[in-house]
Amino acid sequence: MSMEGFLDYLRFERRFSDHTVAAYRNDLLRLRGYLGEVYDSDEMVLCTPDQLRSWVMEMVESGYHPRTVNRRMVAIRSFFKWCIREGLIEASPAAGLGSLKGGRRLPEFVEEDAMAELLDKISVEDDVRGLRDRLIMEILYQTGIRVSELTTLQRGQVDDQADQLKVTGKRNKQRIIPLGKQIRGHLRKYLAVRDDQYGTAPDAPLFFTNRDKPIYPRFVYTLVNHHLTTVTTCTRRSPHVIRHTFATAMLNNGADINAVKELLGHSSLASTQIYTHNTIEKLKKVYHNAHPRAE
Repeated sequence: MSMEGFLDYLRFERRFSDHTVAAYRNDLLRLRGYLGEVYDSDEMVLCTPDQLRSWVMEMVESGYHPRTVNRRMVAIRSFFKWCIREGLIEASPAAGLGSLKGGRRLPEFVEEDAMAELLDKISVEDDVRGLRDRLIMEILYQTGIRVSELTTLQRGQVDDQADQLKVTGKRNKQRIIPLGKQIRGHLRKYLAVRDDQYGTAPDAPLFFTNRDKPIYPRFVYTLVNHHLTTVTTCTRRSPHVIRHTFATAMLNNGADINAVKELLGHSSLASTQIYTHNTIEKLKKVYHNAHPRAE
C-alpha cells in the first residue's frame, strides 16, 4: 500500500511522467523482491540499513553498472523520504549509503555528414505514411526532442505560421522550439495530406500509425533504427542517439550551451555539459591531425 501511495505522490503531486513512474515502480519491486527472497519479508518500510546495503552489494556482484545501481538508489531514497514525510518511518535506511563511483559513458552520436547523407537520400512516397516517416526523422534531428515528447505531439502544438513547436517535456514543463528552414517544407507538405485525412482538431495526435492509431515509442524506435543502420555503425541506433546527435552538432557549430540546455529541456546544466566532452574530443583530433608538432 505504501508503494502505491508513493507512486501516486510522484504521479499527481510531483507530476512525473508515466515513463518515470513506471521506472520507479520497477526499482521498488526489485528491492521488494530481494527482501522477500533473502529476508522473507517484502515490507520495504521495515527494511534495515544492513539489508539495503546487502541489496546494493548483490547488484554490484551481479555485474550491474554503477550508474544503474545509483539510478535505482535514487528511487529508493525518494521512497524512504516520502515514508518519513507520511510518518511511516522515523529515519531512512538509505541515509548512510553513498553513491557508487563509476565512469560516465559518453553519449553516442552520428556524424553530421552521415546524418546529412541519410536525410538527403530518404526516399518516400507523397502519401501520409511516407511524408510522416520523413518528417519524424527531420523533427528528431532538427529539434532534439525526446521520443516521449514526439509521440505525444498534438496537432494544436504545431504552429506552422510561426514555424515552431510547443513541446510538453518532463514534469509537464512546456517549451517552444523553433523549426529550421529545411523542415518547414516537409512539415507543410505533411500537414496538407494529414489534415485532409485526419482533420485539424487541436487535441488530435500529430502522427498516426499505419492503422490510424497514435504513434508510440516502439514504432519510432523501429523507424529510426531502420534508417540509422544505413549510415552508422553505432552500437545504439535509437531516437535518443539522434537527440545526442542534435546536441553535439549544435555545440560543435558554436551554439551557447545554455541555449542548447533550453532546447533539450534539461533542468540542470550538468545534463547538457556531457556533450561538451564530445566536442573537446573532436578538437583534440583536429589538433593532432593538423599541428606539425602535435605528435
